[in-house]
Amino acid sequence: MLRKAFPHHWSFFLGELALYSLIVLLLTGVWLTFFFKPEMREVVYHGSYVPLQGIRMSAAFDSTLHISFDVRGGLLIRQMHHWAALVFVAAIGVHLLRIFFTGAFRRPREINWVIGVTLLVLALAEGFAGYSLPDDLLSGTGLRIAQGIMLSLPVVGTYVSMFAFGGEFPGQDIVPRLYSLHILLLPGVLIALVTVHLTLVFYLKHTQWRGPGKTNANAVGKPMVPQFAVSSAGLSFMVAGVLTLLAGIAQINPVWVYGPYRADVVSTGSQPDFYVGFLEGALRLVPPWETNLAGHTVMWNVLLPAVVLPGLFFLVLYLYPFVEQRLTGEWEQEHHLCDRPRERPVRSGLGVAGIVFYGVLLLAGGNDIIAQTFRISVNALTWILRVALVVGPFLAFMVTRRLCHALLESERERLTGGEGTGEVRQSVAGGYESDHRPVERFRPGAPRTPVSPAGRSPGRRTGTPFRTPRLPGRRRR
Repeated sequence: MLRKAFPHHWSFFLGELALYSLIVLLLTGVWLTFFFKPEMREVVYHGSYVPLQGIRMSAAFDSTLHISFDVRGGLLIRQMHHWAALVFVAAIGVHLLRIFFTGAFRRPREINWVIGVTLLVLALAEGFAGYSLPDDLLSGTGLRIAQGIMLSLPVVGTYVSMFAFGGEFPGQDIVPRLYSLHILLLPGVLIALVTVHLTLVFYLKHTQWRGPGKTNANAVGKPMVPQFAVSSAGLSFMVAGVLTLLAGIAQINPVWVYGPYRADVVSTGSQPDFYVGFLEGALRLVPPWETNLAGHTVMWNVLLPAVVLPGLFFLVLYLYPFVEQRLTGEWEQEHHLCDRPRERPVRSGLGVAGIVFYGVLLLAGGNDIIAQTFRISVNALTWILRVALVVGPFLAFMVTRRLCHALLESERERLTGGEGTGEVRQSVAGGYESDHRPVERFRPGAPRTPVSPAGRSPGRRTGTPFRTPRLPGRRRR
């Protein structure tokens, strides 16, 4: 086991970034639990921050200010915790993109893909719960939006809201309940799933780029001890160091500036953390549609963007590996070699279209800030983003698919004719021709010999590059 092979390409370290961010989250979170009070009882602030002295606020916000200004190193730990949360979610997202574009979700790794998507869902829920705990004006505005989403559920919306908040908004129970979820239930499930995920990675072995000595039946890489262990430990220290540096010099979420939450006040320019920004954007783009059915008002402008859209989004992520393998006829084959994105034009096009769709929603979440900054009409910007949300992903898909085919054709010509040396020769007949030499440098996964259009060139409809025979038995290390 000490000689087990691990990958050395940089793209495989994205998952480790998420793991080490989670470790920083756990360590700083345990420290914060000694000082935070998850209570909504009203108190009068008498702490060190003079502008808020004498202001009535919840005990949760009072303890947050106490951590920030009266506990030695408290503000640094709070900032580290918040930055680690952002990096954790971002690393999971980028790691899933790497797996998607390289096809590392295919058999026998479908279950690990499902676990990874579930980890993303849990990370979003964990981030929102922690974001809401300080009970400041910004997080309280987010809770108000969450209550509106609950109320949009037909028939049961009122009951769900009353249960979550312990009565009429803002209630007295939401912060204690979010606290229990944030420090106990969600972290426990996260740690359990991460353990299962790493166990499956260890058992199934890593995928790898095509190259000399790398086949679908082996796993080539550096041994766990000492090469991988040393590099991975170094990465963990780098992650902790960068997060500490960010916490010290890049202020984030200054709750003392926002002040305590009041139900009759909304902070100007409220923006959530980036990982839920797409939901904010979806809420701002959907027109005010409502329907009265049997005495019940269905708020489509909230239900569709905040409940139906994310539900469909994650359903597509869960099902995609199984659907693609059925459509391409690859569900009976094991795949341990990574695809280059250009070799799968349809998959790459769908991935880029999804990124554009997410990007438009993220921009829409800050349409008021963008309109104010660039002095344009917020209504005109909203309509532009509505059109872009429909047209942008389609154009992104078409351009990406076409670009993938063009890259493959260019690569085939380069391998067939060689790469130019920059020299021009005159032939005996008096003509001129450029000099070429065989290709000697290759990127990871690139073919070494010319490929024919009928061989590994992807199909126009499914994007299947080629079929590999099914390999019996287990892979060698």
